[in-house]
Amino acid sequence: MNRRAPLPAGGAPAYRKMNPVQETTTVPRPRPGERIMAVINRDPRTAPHGTRNDAILAAVLAVLAVCVGAFTDEARRPDALGWTLLLAAHVPLVWRRRRPLLVLAAGLVLLVPYHAMDNNHLAPTPVTYIALYTVAVTGRPLRTILTGVTVLTIAVTVMLTVSTHQAIELLRISGWVIAMLFFGVDVRYYRQYVAAIVERAERAERTREEEARRRVAEERLRIARDLHDLLAHTITLIGVQTSVAAHVLAADPERLDRETVVKSLDDIADTCRTARGELRTTLEVLRASELGQSRGPLPGLDGVPDLVETARLGGARVEQTLRAGQAPPAVGAAAYRIVQEALTNAVRHAGPEPAVRVELYEDQGALRLSVTDDGTGPTPGGTPGFGLVGMRERARSVGGTLDAGPRAEGGFEVTAVLPLTAAQQGTVTLEGTG
Repeated sequence: MNRRAPLPAGGAPAYRKMNPVQETTTVPRPRPGERIMAVINRDPRTAPHGTRNDAILAAVLAVLAVCVGAFTDEARRPDALGWTLLLAAHVPLVWRRRRPLLVLAAGLVLLVPYHAMDNNHLAPTPVTYIALYTVAVTGRPLRTILTGVTVLTIAVTVMLTVSTHQAIELLRISGWVIAMLFFGVDVRYYRQYVAAIVERAERAERTREEEARRRVAEERLRIARDLHDLLAHTITLIGVQTSVAAHVLAADPERLDRETVVKSLDDIADTCRTARGELRTTLEVLRASELGQSRGPLPGLDGVPDLVETARLGGARVEQTLRAGQAPPAVGAAAYRIVQEALTNAVRHAGPEPAVRVELYEDQGALRLSVTDDGTGPTPGGTPGFGLVGMRERARSVGGTLDAGPRAEGGFEVTAVLPLTAAQQGTVTLEGTG
């Protein structure tokens, strides 16, 4: 029997529809002080809604000028023409950010006759200061100085035609004009200083991003090289050993050489186990890198004899000469991978049972290696691989050089010079002939 939960008193079902949780990120609003500093630091020519804000500023200053002209110094209260000139002088402020000098000139053209008619001299003071400040904050200091001198000269000349006393009074209060100009220059320099700091910070951020992208690209290239060296080497050996087993099985089924077949299959199994171990190590290194851990031990010169033995299992007759001390990890890993790829190419391209010689020795502060064979080389017209490119990148990654190409007497040769950057500790000499 299917039972349902009892209904609550309101008659609604005793379950609630679950809505998915929506995560919202609330950006804190800047505080008033931060807003003020943002306005001060910002170039007025690039500020958003500049024309609208300047229109509002012009309207506020016009209202202030009307109040000052109407309620102070009633003896000099402007007439109709004076009010017209006073209000018209505020209109150019709407475009003060785009054409500061033109706005100042238009204001002077309107205010000179206003003052010449001996109207209230205090009423247009705010609009004049704003125009002077805009010129100072948007122009070079020399232009600001010339503008200030020009404005004072015109103002004093006009006031002399009205009253000598008013001209002297204007000179006395001219310090406010100079102070406004210097204030604009200071704000201009401060904004340039802030802009330089921001630009340096952005440049540093771009540099960090480029460095991070470069490291990612290098890491991807390193992973590609490791996987290529590992898989190419393993697949080549498995292919050779499989070919041997197939040849034995197909040559004479009645006289089957079971020992050879079993040995080839065992070699294939050993190679697979070795490849699986190296692949597991590579994946562990990748996971460790994602977690910010170290990359772990790198293959070195002590692994070269194992590469030689593996190449012998692939049918090559390898002779090795290893006379080298303890190389730095990066140099040892590069040498190991170069020898691995060179032996893989010899087994793959040099023909059946090629004679290969591997030499590693120290000379003049560098590790020198060579891998030569007497084979026929790669098949003409075949698809080019990434082996030679990877070997050259390995050598360049530690500051070395690598040359590879056919020999005059036949066969193929790979030589590399890898500079050593660590102190030598002991010397190991291994020689053997396959």
